[in-house]
Amino acid sequence: MAKNIGIIGFGNMGSSLAERIKSKYKLWVFDKDKDKIKNILDINVAENNVGLVNKVDTVILAVKPQDFDDVLGEIKNYVKNKLIISIAAGIATADIERFLGEVKVIRVMPNLPARVGQGTSFLSKGQYATDKDLNIALKLFRFLGITFVLNEDMMNAATAVSGSGPGFWCHKVENMPRNEWKEYSNKFFIPELTLAAESVKFDKKLAHVLAENIVRGSLATVEAWHIEPAELKKQVASKGGITEAGLEVLYRGGSLTQAVRAAVERAEELSKKE
Repeated sequence: MAKNIGIIGFGNMGSSLAERIKSKYKLWVFDKDKDKIKNILDINVAENNVGLVNKVDTVILAVKPQDFDDVLGEIKNYVKNKLIISIAAGIATADIERFLGEVKVIRVMPNLPARVGQGTSFLSKGQYATDKDLNIALKLFRFLGITFVLNEDMMNAATAVSGSGPGFWCHKVENMPRNEWKEYSNKFFIPELTLAAESVKFDKKLAHVLAENIVRGSLATVEAWHIEPAELKKQVASKGGITEAGLEVLYRGGSLTQAVRAAVERAEELSKKE
């Protein structure tokens, strides 16, 4: 069982996870942007990445993909016998193992509603991680919503459906009166997204659960943050990213299945670039 947890990167997802687990574990955090970690309460702040790694048994890498190599370079000599959990989009466990050696790696793909405790997270383990390691990660990410274990070759599909799903939902409801969102979602969006998920090899039962949870999480996020769907869509869809590729299809009148497939293609392109 993990007792001491370290989070490198205190952005949206790192800080959300930290807030939800700080009362359950001894927690250390570090971010190179000192403004993000000043004045935080009930959480230990490390002086640097190496200092953090030396204090913990589980390291969560919550940094942007473009900062990833620098962080791995700093910690590579200090991670023997540590569990590494990565939430960096598009970076495979094999890439991390190539850099760090024979380390235990779990890859996690959460989605934005995780920030209000209504997320969907997919987990896959690297070749040196054990079931015990996977269970540690599952326990942590259940603080952010529901969790599923997947083969890593399904991670691009998971990103396209679960990661981009809130953006697709926002696009569909942003011009509707609020009191119509739930009925529209139940009648049309959930069945259509279920089919879209099936088209990228999710089984029917999981596809339906995913679609339902994406709607539930998106609604919860809009309500918790007191924002409109258009604003949430902006937060989900980064320029040149996976969600944007799917949204482009929807803007042209395409179906959710076509949008999800375009998002998978973009995820595959971005994975190859890393």
